[in-house]
Amino acid sequence: MRTSSTIRTGRTVNRAGNGTARKTTRAAAFLAAGALALSLTACGGDDDGGGDKGQGDGGKETAATVTLPQLDGESLEVAAVWTGAEQKNFEKVLDEFEKRTGAQVTFVPAQDPIINFLGSKVAGGAPPDVAMLPQPGAIKQAVEKGWAKPLGAEATKELAENYTQGWQDIGKVDGKQYGVYYKAANKSLIWYNAQVFENAGASEPKTWDELLTTAQTVYDSGVTPFSVGGAEGWTLTDWFENVYLSQAGPEKYDQLARHEIKWTDPSVKEALTTLAEIWGKKDYVAGGASGALQTDFPASVTQTFTGGDQPKAGMVYEGDFAQVNIGETEAKVGTDAKVFPFPAVGDAAPVVSGGDAAVILQDSEAAQALATWLASPDAAAIHAKLGGYLSPNKNLDASAYPNDVQRKIAEALVAAGDDFRFDMSDQAPQAFGGTPGKGEWKALQDFLKNPKDVAGAQQRLEADAAAAYGN
Repeated sequence: MRTSSTIRTGRTVNRAGNGTARKTTRAAAFLAAGALALSLTACGGDDDGGGDKGQGDGGKETAATVTLPQLDGESLEVAAVWTGAEQKNFEKVLDEFEKRTGAQVTFVPAQDPIINFLGSKVAGGAPPDVAMLPQPGAIKQAVEKGWAKPLGAEATKELAENYTQGWQDIGKVDGKQYGVYYKAANKSLIWYNAQVFENAGASEPKTWDELLTTAQTVYDSGVTPFSVGGAEGWTLTDWFENVYLSQAGPEKYDQLARHEIKWTDPSVKEALTTLAEIWGKKDYVAGGASGALQTDFPASVTQTFTGGDQPKAGMVYEGDFAQVNIGETEAKVGTDAKVFPFPAVGDAAPVVSGGDAAVILQDSEAAQALATWLASPDAAAIHAKLGGYLSPNKNLDASAYPNDVQRKIAEALVAAGDDFRFDMSDQAPQAFGGTPGKGEWKALQDFLKNPKDVAGAQQRLEADAAAAYGN
């Protein structure tokens, strides 16, 4: 999920942490080594696999497999933090819902943190009918505040038919189904400028040490190795989570996600020290720390793929959704813009996942129908064809994705079943893991500015976490 406010997809309710504690390293090892490490970069970026599903390819109809009611005269508002191309693509999915039902749907741009945005709407007596919650911990908050409404029988049935139990469970609170995880993300990818790598003689790394070697090779060729979107703290939490999951392991990851161990733990010190090998290396980050802290996520991507063979950086870390921003440049995914899995820092390469869930705030036949629609492969197929989107819907035909790179990432996600780790910051209370200028976002921005102060960063992280978790 997130363009300048937002393509940062990912996130899970706090309760999901109990389930993730039972997962094993098999998730990371399988996804990274068994799927994504297959030759993604050899795949072409052409739209060669569209088939006839979806309407994002010049008007081809989506075969109707989901039953929706006629809603002539009904109107709905859907709020999300998406902007730009991400918003436009989602609106095409809403357009098809309008066509099938006769309802009128208005997209309402929200701001981070979305819970605060929704709170103001609720206080004003005009909440949106449905909200796309990018921080799954926000689902629990919405339920506790009495805003969220459970899914009805039809939406729950559609969800059960198309999603594994794990994806259903992370949308539940106290055993009731509230969320439809419409959009997922693989947040363990590093995108790179293929021309820069070719000119430098750089190769794709599989380990952290190899990543440092590749970075030095790119640097020696005259190009800054990394672009970092530090203006938005969520990108920095994702960097940390990948290093921590691989280095400390999934058990520690789950404990830290639930604040069962403190941020002053030696494992956190080790992860921050490792991050500093890139963030603290002179001239390894485009614009230096001050420049990165003024660079939003979309710009961090586009500046990696503009400027010919002298872009501002050779690599940019973020999830599969970066393709939306790459698409705003002349670079072509699979040829000009290639990707490799986040390298292994420890025994196994990490795979951090996330998702955006549709949650009903104003219960009605129309709102329930929209939730049912978003749980269907029909809706997912439309969005998949447009790129920059990943669905956890197991019944979505992979041919709907526009290129082999995205197709293989999607197939790996579905094949993993219930073996995955969710974004850690999104399992945290929003005050710590999901608020601009506060908590983990701000602490890691401060650490990017001063990567030598590992102990100070740990102390700030722990103080903010303790306050947010109430312990």
